[in-house]
Order: sequence, then C-alpha cells, then structure tokens
Amino acid sequence: MRVLTRMNVGGPSMQVTTLQRHLDAARYDQRLYTGHVGDDEADYQALFAPDLPVHRIAGLGRRIGPGGDARAFVQLYAHMRRFRPHIVHTHTAKAGVLGRLAAVAAGVPVRVHTFHGHLLHGYFSPRATRVMVGVEAALARRTQRLVSVGARVRDDLLAAGIGDAVRYRVIGPGTVLPPLPDRAAARRELGLDGSGPVVAYVGRVTGIKRPDRFLAAARLVRAAVPDAQFVVCGAGDRLAATRAAAVDLGPAVRFTGWRADVHTVYAAADVVLLTSDNEGTPVCLIEAALAGRPCVATRVGSVHEVVLDARTGLLTDPAAEPLAAATVRLLQDEDLRARLGRQAADHAATQFGPSRLITGIDRLYAEIAVEHGWWPEHETVSAPV
Repeated sequence: MRVLTRMNVGGPSMQVTTLQRHLDAARYDQRLYTGHVGDDEADYQALFAPDLPVHRIAGLGRRIGPGGDARAFVQLYAHMRRFRPHIVHTHTAKAGVLGRLAAVAAGVPVRVHTFHGHLLHGYFSPRATRVMVGVEAALARRTQRLVSVGARVRDDLLAAGIGDAVRYRVIGPGTVLPPLPDRAAARRELGLDGSGPVVAYVGRVTGIKRPDRFLAAARLVRAAVPDAQFVVCGAGDRLAATRAAAVDLGPAVRFTGWRADVHTVYAAADVVLLTSDNEGTPVCLIEAALAGRPCVATRVGSVHEVVLDARTGLLTDPAAEPLAAATVRLLQDEDLRARLGRQAADHAATQFGPSRLITGIDRLYAEIAVEHGWWPEHETVSAPV
C-alpha cells in the first residue's frame, strides 16, 4: 500500500507512477492512496497518468489541520484493515506521518518511508523545524526501511538524528523523456523568438524554489546577453507574484504554466537554471540532462549528484550573481555548452534511468519479504525489469 500526500506535478508523483506501473504485478499487489492537489497546483495524474488507478483520501492534501488530518488518518486506517498489506510505503512528509501512524495502529508488519528531500532548511522557523525533526526521529524508530533519493539527503537526515544508517537505502529517481521535437519547432510552439538563446526554469513556482532569484539572475544575464529569453514552466503559490515582478522584463520572460509536453521546453532551451534554497534530487535536472541540456544550479541537497560540476553543468552558491555568471558563461561558449550537454545525457541515462528506480525498490521489497519469511531466499534476486 503506497501513500502519497498529493499528486502534484513533481518528482514524488513521477516516481510513484513509475513504480505503480512497472513493478512486476506477479510479485506485488500495489494500491495507491493520495490526497487532492491544491487549487494553485497542477495534477500530475490528470496531465501524465489519467489511466492510473488511485484511491483519493479526503484530508490527505497539502493543508494541515486537526480535522482534515484526523479524517485522513481514520480513512487510511480503515483501508489498511481491509487491504491487509504486508508493507505500507509512504512518500513525502504528511503522508509519512499519517500513513505510518495508521500502519502502526492497523498492525501492518512493515513500514517504509521515502524522503524525496527534507524539510530541514528553508521551510519552517527554527522551533517548528525542531518539532518536525523530533516527529521524524520518533517515526523513524518505527520504520523498518528509510529510502533517500540521494546520499546527501540521507547524510543530512542522519546528522539531524533521523534514523540510523542501517535502515537507509539510497535509491535515486528514474525517468525517461519522449523524443525531442526540433528546436525551431519547439520555440515556435512556446511563442519564442527564434534568434536568441533560451534559459528555462522548470518546477513549482514557490518560495523554496526562489523564483525571485531566478528573475534577479535573468536581469543580470540580459545585461550581458541582451537577446537572451527565459521560459518559466510551472505553477504554484508564487506564480502571480512572480509574473508581477517580471513586468520589467517584458516579453523576454514567458510563463507557460505546467505542460504535459515538458520535453518541448527542454528542446527549446539552451540552458536550464535551478535557483532553489533546498532540494532533494531534482527530476527537472535529470530531464534536462536526458535532453542533452547543461544545467546551472545551486549547490544544495543532492543536486551535485545529478549535476557534476564542470562535467555535466555548473554549480554555484545560492545567489543571483554567481548563477547569472555561470549561465552567461554557457550561453557565450557554444562548445562548452555542447560538451557538457553530451556528458549530461550520458550520465543521466546510466544513473537515472527508470530501471534503476524499479530494480532498487524491487530488491528492497524482496529483501523485506525474505527477512519476514514471506518469500524463499532465492527471491531476493530481482526480477528482470
């Protein structure tokens, strides 16, 4: 039984969808339970997986409140008592709390939780962060396996006292891109001028992603590369404010909202820019790399495991000035841009293909099944993926 807070567009929804679709149905009877997305969010299932069977749980969305949370807990508990899963696997923070508490109450033998990032930096006040760490540390003691999408994310969580090293497994995201359209056609589709270089932002437009920093960097890039254009593909609670703040940039910045054909954005781009204060292992950077586009990104979370500095892209401190300088460097050096793009595509294909995610989770579940005597020992050998 897989529990996810909500299926908004982003890495957790993509990973959950991949697992639900591609884990061997002869080995696993999977069911997915999730809340509703917010009014300011795009629904990943509606855009990318309308055929995916999902059980919707009222109250299991982003909003936190005693009434809604209690209703979600009761529903999850009731579903667990009916389904009787061997494993409850939770994803993201709120689902991790309510899902694991319900699993303990319902007597589910094994709890697994995936940290798709963490909330240790940039989300809450110091006091609220201490409370959150205490809750996660207590839950980790009742969780048989903790999955981290990156080694740095795991190390940060261990340093905060959340879990012990024996329980952790590092299993990165895995994805693919459809074939890219022609660059000129992609730019026409997005309404871009065909002559100037294009810098893309792909992701939620929310505080932790620092869209304000993206605009500040864009202004600095335009000062050095006057014909540079920018695409913001995404939505979120800071979208309206970001649109308003970008008025001085005029048509140089285009806001596309979420697009089901996100590969069109990568096809149109020369560089992908990530400006976040905190990240796990960003899927947008993996997608950009698969498209052969070098990235400029802040050196936070497990970003450095996706973007190898000076090999597949450029990493900087989280400030507009170094981000802009690195972007300008790539825009003005076509050979460097092409070389980093080729190396990015090779690295992403070998390290972040969907088979690595599927095989990693398959082996994890099989390991648990053998430990508990549900499967014979030879079943630890992963089924072909």
